[in-house]
Amino acid sequence: MRHHERVSFGSRLGAILAAAGSAVGLGNIWRFPFEAGNHGGAAFILIYLGCVFIFGLPIMISEFIIGRHSKASTGRAYAVLAPGTPWKWVGYLGVLTGFLILGYYSVVSGWTLEYIFQAATGGFSGKTPDEFVAMFNDFSKDPLRPLLWLFVFMGLTHFVIVKGVKSGIEKSSKIMMPLLFVLIILLAVCSIMLPGAGKGIEFLLKPDFSKVTSDVFLGAMGQAFFSLSLGMGCLSTYASYFSKDIRLGHTAMSVGLIDTCVSVLAGLVIFPAAFSVGIQPDAGPSLIFITLPNVFQQAFGNIPALAYICAVAFYVLLALAALTSTISLHEVATAFLHEKFQFSRGKAARLISCLCLLIGIVASLSLGDWSEYRIASLTIFDALDFLTAKIMLPFGGMLAAIFVGWFLNRKIVRDEVTNNGRIKAPYYSLFLFILKFVAPIGISFIFINELGWLG
Repeated sequence: MRHHERVSFGSRLGAILAAAGSAVGLGNIWRFPFEAGNHGGAAFILIYLGCVFIFGLPIMISEFIIGRHSKASTGRAYAVLAPGTPWKWVGYLGVLTGFLILGYYSVVSGWTLEYIFQAATGGFSGKTPDEFVAMFNDFSKDPLRPLLWLFVFMGLTHFVIVKGVKSGIEKSSKIMMPLLFVLIILLAVCSIMLPGAGKGIEFLLKPDFSKVTSDVFLGAMGQAFFSLSLGMGCLSTYASYFSKDIRLGHTAMSVGLIDTCVSVLAGLVIFPAAFSVGIQPDAGPSLIFITLPNVFQQAFGNIPALAYICAVAFYVLLALAALTSTISLHEVATAFLHEKFQFSRGKAARLISCLCLLIGIVASLSLGDWSEYRIASLTIFDALDFLTAKIMLPFGGMLAAIFVGWFLNRKIVRDEVTNNGRIKAPYYSLFLFILKFVAPIGISFIFINELGWLG
């Protein structure tokens, strides 16, 4: 693709919503509330916000700089900005990371469609807690049903991608992100109005500084890093579609605020409802696919219609959050093939969809019939999650910070941050200091902590 032919998002709002959609995902719904609730509530949230603003946003801006100035997908951006150097491999790492994440993330995303179906057809009605456990275990280990939903979800993602940047990604973001906010706000209102919901609100929002340790700081940094989708190439690729009038600092701030608001609102959905019926929320898939169906049935059991609406709305919310993420992950690899090998957009998208389906099939079956096939004692699904989330993402994010902080021409960095001098950027010196020193050191600690090397 020639430089001047590259498409752009049609509006600033579209660019912000697309980038926010990339950041908002399933991790916002279950991981952030659980981390906050068990590590000091509001104390954790304050630490998390600090990590977002002094740690996450500078790295996000650096990825924006790489994408917009190169006007290339993540896979080519480093080669464009640093031709003839080994930095090109950082771009390839971003593509590979996003590609692998899409393969197994789509499996869990497909589960949300099964639960929309179950909620809509009354599949939750009258079930006991043990029956919800059995329901999830039977479904996730089934050799066929998860694959059906995997194909449906990948089909939805593929449909948006082949429509292109403006008609597909931007248009879908303008629809899905507002709808996501409407649903999560309505669910939060319903949850906090339940009898006894105050305990859940207190659990999430009351500061408990006695729980704040060094591990909490590391956990907050890790949550900020992963929640903002740093290091997987999505933001850099989307930034390559930014027009020159997009303010990178303003856009990063907007994405950070939207992402954090979704996370906090998710906590206001989950904890008040769970505490109102005396259920302690768990983390991970057990929270969203076992605990919460039980919570909805018990919390709203006296009003079956409300229990039905809330359950359906919640899993639609999950599906929307997952879809905005899979679209961005798909675009990273599709844009790379489209530019690197001059494939048509449709051909590139079909190839990525098919390859990711193969990964998804293997990942899904590894939870059931193929569970005996393991890598270092991990199922293939868990091994993919470990490799990408705990190794490839932090490593890629650290290299992006080092590239912009130490290697990229200062004039390029300043021009991108200030839109060629048209806007002021009083944070510029601090921004560079963070990229040079704070971000690499902080990410190194996250990396070491995630691998368990801190004891």
